[in-house]
Amino acid sequence: MATRSLVLTLFLGMACSIVIGSYEEILPPRTIYSGNYHEAIRRLQSFKTSLTRHDSIASAPSSISPSFSPSPSPSPDVDKPRVYSVTSYGADPTGNSDSTEAFLEAIADAVKGPSKGYLIQGIRDLGGPQINLEGGNYLISQSLKLPSGVGNLMIHGGTIRASDSFPSDGYLIDLSTSFNGGDKSSYNFEFITLKDLLLDSSFRGGGISVINSLRINIDNCYITHFTTNGILVQSGHETYIRNTFLGQHITAGGDKHERDFSGTGINLQGNDNVVTDVVIFSAEVGIMVTGEANSFSGVHCYNKATGFGGTGIYLKLPGLTQTWIVNSYMDFTSIVAEDPVQLHISSSFFLGDANIVLKSKNGVVNGVNIVDNMFSGSNHGVEIVQLDQSNGPFQQIDQVIVDRNIARGMNIKATVAKKSMQGNGTSWTVDFNNVLLFPNLIKNVQYSLSSTGSTFPNHALRNVSENRVVIETNEAVDANVFVTVDQSGAS
Repeated sequence: MATRSLVLTLFLGMACSIVIGSYEEILPPRTIYSGNYHEAIRRLQSFKTSLTRHDSIASAPSSISPSFSPSPSPSPDVDKPRVYSVTSYGADPTGNSDSTEAFLEAIADAVKGPSKGYLIQGIRDLGGPQINLEGGNYLISQSLKLPSGVGNLMIHGGTIRASDSFPSDGYLIDLSTSFNGGDKSSYNFEFITLKDLLLDSSFRGGGISVINSLRINIDNCYITHFTTNGILVQSGHETYIRNTFLGQHITAGGDKHERDFSGTGINLQGNDNVVTDVVIFSAEVGIMVTGEANSFSGVHCYNKATGFGGTGIYLKLPGLTQTWIVNSYMDFTSIVAEDPVQLHISSSFFLGDANIVLKSKNGVVNGVNIVDNMFSGSNHGVEIVQLDQSNGPFQQIDQVIVDRNIARGMNIKATVAKKSMQGNGTSWTVDFNNVLLFPNLIKNVQYSLSSTGSTFPNHALRNVSENRVVIETNEAVDANVFVTVDQSGAS
């Protein structure tokens, strides 16, 4: 009996080897090489186990020879990982030769793959294919464009540089209406992710252009040597720019050529975008904003210093700003806002006489909060919040709160102020011009008078003008006067 069991076991082992060999021969080679290698091995091991289970052998009647049938071949339409490695299309990862055509072929294959339905109307859901740069360094001579109307795709993992023949007004990655046309009334793209990329424009054009697109992610990118914009966002909604570095010149501050910096790090010409945890280390303008409802957090600007003519964040949308800037660091470079309406700046640090400039275009400032910030300067008399009224004075002022800021080496300006004075007489004049932001504007006064004598004088607020408050008594007394004034107009 033992001999028969041994023979049966040997027979099963030989059959298993033969069947597995046959299975491997009929397995389509592309299935393994396209990423399902581990799945194929798992199936082979499972099949082998099913042939050699000890309980199956023990339960088989000794008079019946076991029969075997191999598992069916995997279905040819099983989903495959869709990763398009640009080197497989002939891209040169050393950067010695032009890889433009290889990139465009990889993009063409990625966008013509099976669709998973639609995202927003008119945008095909590609299902998440990845164009993988495999850590290479690639040279291109024209913009990398996607055909309009696609979404859910990623480009990641390497360096792209502009060649000497790259168009001077182009962008290395251009998400705009492309060579395939597109309906201008709809969005061009949705949910495209550009991640882990170094983009070097070689002083020929810009880095990334996002035109009329929706929910675009730019994450962990380093964009340099641009002459126009590091990133341009035009129209559309909800481009998220995060964990990214932008600089026209690669420097760490104190560059002797800083006066010559030009270009713009991020140019937001659309609404509802977010910039978070971003460093802009060289450009004439760090962030230019001409669209409403944009949010900035954790932004560090040390591009061209304001003393050299640069600006950190320029809000160029007079009358409808709708912008909030929090937890940011303006390093020798200021924030400028034209006719700000609904602007919030808080919990930020301003170094090197960097400040906030409210610039009059039509004389409107409304709904502005500048609170809880720190300013550090060089004792040159720079005001933490400054009015630029070269185009005319601010005349429509409402709900403007500048308060609870602290400064060292700069002059405090606020819309809420408190002062006290002591004296003997019948009149007390308290002057707030050195601290109040707006000239000749006090909307609310509160005061108290504490007499140190035995009399109880009558007293009254007699005059409020030119940012001065006058309080009088009906008789001469020794008194302390405490006054609080408010320019904000907020109820």
